[in-house]
Amino acid sequence: MSEKRAKTKAKPLKIPANSVSLAGEFAVLSQLALRGYDANMTLGHTKSVDILVSDPKRDKMYKLEVKTNLRDLKKRPAESKYFGKTVSDWIMHAKHERIYEDTLFYCFVTIGKSGHAFRFFIVPSRIVANYVKREHQYWLKHTIRGKGGDMRLFRIGLRGEKYRFPTPVVEDYENNWKFNR
Repeated sequence: MSEKRAKTKAKPLKIPANSVSLAGEFAVLSQLALRGYDANMTLGHTKSVDILVSDPKRDKMYKLEVKTNLRDLKKRPAESKYFGKTVSDWIMHAKHERIYEDTLFYCFVTIGKSGHAFRFFIVPSRIVANYVKREHQYWLKHTIRGKGGDMRLFRIGLRGEKYRFPTPVVEDYENNWKFNR
């Protein structure tokens, strides 16, 4: 193989962030359909809602906000000296510290870089708001010791690991399609 061709082949494909987000939303819609839910993506700028979900068996409505990232699923959990071992993280905003209601859930999606594997973590908004707030307070206190911006991170940890404050874990929220609190 020529040197020029080898360089071209090694170049990773750059997928636009909007495409990753849409892929996550469509993946969530497909999972909901397979489980008997009636679900529709919201169009436009519906505040804090990407998908409206109707559960005909329980006669309940839910709202889902979908956050998606693209990762190598074969990698070991990330480890941070501040936040311990985590399966993945998703970028959030300061406003997510204040958004919580009983019918609002977040679906955190990790798409494998191959595009063939997905992981879904469905977490109640109350858990997300509490975690994002505590995570940011801890980060401010132990890292930059000052004013922080609007960016936050939501992380999913592992049962049995030690964390400095309550951290949602894979075992409680992966494939939580029954919308348990």
